[in-house]
Amino acid sequence: MNKKAVILLSGGLDSTTCLAIVKNQGFDISALTVNYGQRHVFELESAKKVAQIFDVNKHSVVDIDLAQFGGSA
Repeated sequence: MNKKAVILLSGGLDSTTCLAIVKNQGFDISALTVNYGQRHVFELESAKKVAQIFDVNKHSVVDIDLAQFGGSA
């Protein structure tokens, strides 16, 4: 049985480190990135690049409108 994991991937150092650890442990990885209208689009691009570098099984980007919850900080 293959071990599977879902990583919440922002493209930053913390989530990239988590992804690397899980990958090194032999997990089949799917990554989930949340597009909440970040001020810096490079965060989404970084997440896409990290997913490619680590050859994740599937990388999904989910769009969320934070205005419904009061907006982003």
